[in-house]
Amino acid sequence: MPNNIPPVTAENPALAFERLLTVLDTLRTECPWDKKQTMESLRHLTIEETYELSDAIMEGDLPEVKKELGDVMMHLVFYARIASETNDFTIVDVLNGVCDKLISRHPHIYGDVNVLDEHEVKRNWEKLKLKEGNKSVLGGVPKGLPSLVKASRIQEKARGVGFDWDNKEQVWEKVEEELQEFKDEYNLASDQEIDIEKAEGEFGDLLFSLINYARFININPENALEKTNKKFIKRFQYLEEKAKENGKALQDMTLAEMDVYWNEAKKF
Repeated sequence: MPNNIPPVTAENPALAFERLLTVLDTLRTECPWDKKQTMESLRHLTIEETYELSDAIMEGDLPEVKKELGDVMMHLVFYARIASETNDFTIVDVLNGVCDKLISRHPHIYGDVNVLDEHEVKRNWEKLKLKEGNKSVLGGVPKGLPSLVKASRIQEKARGVGFDWDNKEQVWEKVEEELQEFKDEYNLASDQEIDIEKAEGEFGDLLFSLINYARFININPENALEKTNKKFIKRFQYLEEKAKENGKALQDMTLAEMDVYWNEAKKF
């Protein structure tokens, strides 16, 4: 076989993973581009691949999900390969480390702890993380997460240790309270100069409370907003196409004229 290309494996996960390791090792030593990569240079590419995976999941495109999973997995192996070159850790250390963590954090499976439901599993998970040396329940929330996702993770982790509302009615009251505070701070009907910093703070509180309510009714706010984004894009692109078909430019149309096409798009 040319260039010692590893053969395709049968239905054996261990052999398939070993094939990936072999390919990455070869690329790292022989490909000019792969030789130059560092963890820092790969970082933005990994983020991009993760978003591509997210898009494929949102679209329900399983062939694309499979492809993007491979890309993400390749990146993970690449990081471990780079670390092995400086004797910091290897892919074996990574895999054993995550297995050890999963075993220790699932005492209801690998130990004698009893749990009633998934909520108790989450509470135990957070307690175990604190015992492992984490200084705060919220310490595990990545600083670089998008704010919407970060708010969800913060609330989930706080819930894991019992810091939460009792019912969704209480949460909705909080939403209405924050909405009123925002309206008081940023009265849209007023011509007075707005204190943007204060208004921004109140708007953030309102968003945080809405995300909290979404959690209580089992809506993923990130998924919900992304679906709305996609819906808006499709409708707006329909509007653009129809305007073009009729020889019109959007910037020359009135809002009423655009609304005609927009309402058509909504019917689809």
